[in-house]
This record gives sequence, C-alpha cells and structure tokens, in this order.
Amino acid sequence: MKKILAAAALVGLSTTAAFAAPEKYVLDSSHSQIVFSYNHLGFSTGVGMFSGFEGEIMFDQEDPANSSVSVSMPLNSMLTGWQARFDHFMSADFFGAEGDEQITFTSSKIEVTGDTTAHITGDLTLNGVTKSVVLDATLNQVGDHPMAGKPWAGFDATTTLVRSDYGLGKFAPYVGDEVSVQISVEAMKAE
Repeated sequence: MKKILAAAALVGLSTTAAFAAPEKYVLDSSHSQIVFSYNHLGFSTGVGMFSGFEGEIMFDQEDPANSSVSVSMPLNSMLTGWQARFDHFMSADFFGAEGDEQITFTSSKIEVTGDTTAHITGDLTLNGVTKSVVLDATLNQVGDHPMAGKPWAGFDATTTLVRSDYGLGKFAPYVGDEVSVQISVEAMKAE
C-alpha cells in the first residue's frame, strides 16, 4: 500500500511540475521604463529615465517564486531631459562612458510576500560593478491584452541604490548618494 501511495504522489508531483512550468514573456519596450531620482544639493530632486530596453521574464503564475527576470539596457539610452546633464553623467566625473556600456539585472531569488507582491533579489551590474539588490515588486495585472489579443503581464518595482557602491559617488554627500529607482514594465507572452 505504501508503494502505491508513493507512486501516486510522484505522479501527482510530476504532473504539477509540468503544469506549473514558467512561461517566457518578453518586455514591451514601448511600455517599460525605469525612473531614477536623487537629491541635488538639498535644493531639488534630479530625475532621469531609461526606456526602450530589452528583457525577459520566465513567469510561473502557479508558483511565482519559480519565476525569473533578466534585463539589459545600454547606458547611453539614459534620458535626463537636458543634453548637458547627460554629457556630465557620461563624463569622467561619473560613468566615463565611451559608447556601448550595458546595465544588466539578473534575478537570483524571488520571495513571495503577498498575493501580488514579492522581493526579487538579483545581481545588478552598473559601471562595471556587480552588486546584489532587492526589488520590492508588485504584479499589477495578468490577462489578455485588449488590443494585442494575447497574454500580457504588468509589474511595478522599487529599490534604492547607493551610487558610491558602483564607483559613482562624485560630489556626495552634496549630491545625494542614495538614488531612488521606480520600475514599471509590461511583458507579452513569447510566441
């Protein structure tokens, strides 16, 4: 009897695992953005944005902890609202960037914290330095896109980075060392 129960349990587990496999979603670059902000000398809040980047989410709706995410974006796609500020960020004062440098994030662990929330831990590579960061993430919605007619998912996330951890601490503490990051992405199920 014990052998029959064990065999039934194994069949049940293998069926569940097959049903709950993560599905690939790719970011909708036109509706995904990362906004960052920092204190500027106590007088104002500086803001910048990344948009048009690429990434994929292996999304397991049945077991979100079994999901993963990876994103990459060219540093030179940063938008600051003013060319002189962008040029300053690319200068030796900050990135010292020459062209095709990439910012990447690859998740390593997802801890579900609620029905639609999770902490996503991963490796962020910025300015040639890789550090572990935690994103406080929310699933906004999953369902068929009303215009595209296929499965879609939307997520928001926040985190705070310390720019000096990435070798970008010029002018700190006058220009805030902490950078608030807000992420909002849409992803479509891959074909």
